[in-house]
Amino acid sequence: MRGKMIWFNGEKGFGFIQTEDDERLYVGEGGFTLDNVPVGRCGGREVTFERMWADGGPTRAVNVAFPGESESRRARQRRYVTGRSL
Repeated sequence: MRGKMIWFNGEKGFGFIQTEDDERLYVGEGGFTLDNVPVGRCGGREVTFERMWADGGPTRAVNVAFPGESESRRARQRRYVTGRSL
């Protein structure tokens, strides 16, 4: 399946994907392939994924990947120490 990241919060370890059918699917940190967990802003980025059905619970996205993007295109996370950026 294909969709777009709505948002992902690395500190909380989860986010949401909007499918092509306009559904919102939960995605946890463990739902990404290899080291593809987003760092920084990822809203609007295209993703491929599989839907995992849970018995009696909500569906979630697994095997989430960012197709056609290299590691170097990932956003950098800025860190601040006493008001100065590093």
